[in-house]
Amino acid sequence: MTSLVDYDDSDSEESFLGKTDIVLEREEERRWRTSFTSDSDLHYDKEQTKRYTAPSCRPRELLSSNWHPQRTSEYTQQPISPPLPALHNSVAGSAKRPQPTPDLSLRPYVSKRQKVTTRVETAELNNASSFNSQATNLHLLSEVSERVRPFLGRKDKRTGLPRYVQHHLQAHQGPVNTVQWCPVPHLSHLLLSASMDKTFKVWDGAASGRCLRTCSVHCGAVRDVCWLPCGRRILSGSFDNMAAVTDVETGQVVAKVENKFKVTCLAFQPLDPSIFLCGGFSSEVKAWDSRSCKVVSVYRAGIQQTLDILFLSEGKEFVTSSDAVSRDSADRTLIAWDFRTTAKVSNQIFHERYTCPSLALHPQEDSFVAQTNGNYIAIFSAQKPYHINKRKRFEGHKVEGYAVRCEMSSDGTTLASGCSTGSMHFYDCQSAHSLLRLHAHQQACVCVSLHPVLPAVVATCDWGGEIKIWN
Repeated sequence: MTSLVDYDDSDSEESFLGKTDIVLEREEERRWRTSFTSDSDLHYDKEQTKRYTAPSCRPRELLSSNWHPQRTSEYTQQPISPPLPALHNSVAGSAKRPQPTPDLSLRPYVSKRQKVTTRVETAELNNASSFNSQATNLHLLSEVSERVRPFLGRKDKRTGLPRYVQHHLQAHQGPVNTVQWCPVPHLSHLLLSASMDKTFKVWDGAASGRCLRTCSVHCGAVRDVCWLPCGRRILSGSFDNMAAVTDVETGQVVAKVENKFKVTCLAFQPLDPSIFLCGGFSSEVKAWDSRSCKVVSVYRAGIQQTLDILFLSEGKEFVTSSDAVSRDSADRTLIAWDFRTTAKVSNQIFHERYTCPSLALHPQEDSFVAQTNGNYIAIFSAQKPYHINKRKRFEGHKVEGYAVRCEMSSDGTTLASGCSTGSMHFYDCQSAHSLLRLHAHQQACVCVSLHPVLPAVVATCDWGGEIKIWN
């Protein structure tokens, strides 16, 4: 083992004060290399690119403490890299200069001609897309949908029960009062909705769920709408005292009449669809002719509001529902009228103290049902004297002051109703037993409409402006 060699030519500590750190480190490196006599004393690690062991302190501190490599063993555990390459790089100025950060706020110059050309091209693309969208909407409003085509002409039209949501539409900005499928089979993919946001809309409900037409023909809340038998026009009534007939394809108003009361319910004459009835916040029900926009007949009763109107078979008679709930209200809750003579046919139909916000006709039998605020649906005969069936009623849902509507299926086997708790209910018409109950909406479900052609396709709406298509 070779011993270390002492050296006397080391400078004093004061002589280092005037030197720079670079010179000191180079001199110290030279003295370290000459102070060792073998590679083992130098402690080179040849596998680690000859990194030598030395204390992690500055050369000035090493000289002042008389440090020796073999006297302090704890410094041999920490390898450090030789400082010369780093010092050489810093002295030679080989470090990369910082690149200037580009200014993102600067934009390349675009000439006025290029700007005009870009605007014209964008406008042309928007017009082309708008034209294509309008052409598609017009096609769906007038032609049969591919979703409905395979089911046309079938004789076994069985009503199924829905299981899942096909479309969830945030349809209106206000409560949706009603939804209704188009009764014409080849146009039955069209869904009509009316809302308190002063509009009614037509949707491609069976396929894409896209809005095809938005009609703003009223300046008040649209309380009721219905399809005319042709499927090309819509009858609507509003709180602005107006009733209007609108063409579906063009969106233009064909006829518009003004009542002296807020319109809440409508019904067209089955034998002559150009004549329709208007009821609302009045003791009168008016019959209008849409061709001349004149009143044909007036039906007067001692009531304050008409809730719903339903034409019975052959259109010779109709039934109105009122809001009369007084002790002697048995003669005014449901009233049957003769359409031609305006006379009351019967006023002793419903004897319970509940209002009936909705009426629906059975498509196969001579009967109709009435939704009551007693949280049940009553069934009545459609022939004089219109007796109630006391042994059959449809129970399980709640109304609680909402104008919850009910509807019969096209085959007359299923009765559907909304619920104030947000669910929809399906009943068997023969046994009055509950078939299915589904939670449809967070708010009150006010209407359930069964598709006339597609099995198990149902539309629902709620008091929050939502429409859901079920399948």
